[in-house]
Amino acid sequence: MDDAEGARGPGQRRTGATEDERLFSLPLAAAVPAGETPDTWRVLRILGEFVEGFDTLAALPPGVTIFGSARTTPDDAYYAAATETARLVAKAGFAVITGGGPGIMEASNKGARLGEGDSVGLNIELPFEQHTNPYVDTEMHFHYFFVRKTMFVKYSVGFIVFPGGYGTLDELFESLTLIQTGKIQHFPVVLFGTAYWRGLVSWLRETVLAQRKMDAQDLDIFTLTDDPAEAVACVTRARETLLAIQAKNEKARTGHGLW
Repeated sequence: MDDAEGARGPGQRRTGATEDERLFSLPLAAAVPAGETPDTWRVLRILGEFVEGFDTLAALPPGVTIFGSARTTPDDAYYAAATETARLVAKAGFAVITGGGPGIMEASNKGARLGEGDSVGLNIELPFEQHTNPYVDTEMHFHYFFVRKTMFVKYSVGFIVFPGGYGTLDELFESLTLIQTGKIQHFPVVLFGTAYWRGLVSWLRETVLAQRKMDAQDLDIFTLTDDPAEAVACVTRARETLLAIQAKNEKARTGHGLW
């Protein structure tokens, strides 16, 4: 989801600051102004968002999160590609998870409906109103980006990333960092749209890698494609690997097959 783009789109300006804005505002006075929530109490609201997210999403089948620009219009080729990709994702038995807004998110939730799968939208409070698209079945609204990001990763077995701006790039590089640092394993990241992503990949190879700011294998933790079926195959293989690991661990836990 490209929240940074969505925030600049059409819509009514919210009254007052968002919760994220309040959280990251530096207090300029020693005392908390009357009517504002101290950070120590704000922790309870953050905790509540985590609990609600865990309770709501835990019953879903393994998900695939699809990101991309909120500005993508229905006549864009990537809108059609996202719809077809999400349809195949749903047919493969995954829940389709998006940021719940317009553009690529709408296309993906539409595809989930066409594939008769679970269509999930995790919306976020933005400076400008962003309404949930009409193809979402399981809907959540978050005040805090970092809580929402946790839900994207925790309930997905992989990300498919369509062309987008700052918000999409944020989700992309955060997932790549989690993989690079070993925080998540067997988690495919698929960049859909080779023409769009080619310049970024070339920069990573010819500048970042060339100047030894990353290792060569770090370029292997994502896949470029223009084929919806290939994108779905990547996440399907990851699910099979995770299920095999789970079965192996369960076998070891129960003591079967051990000497």
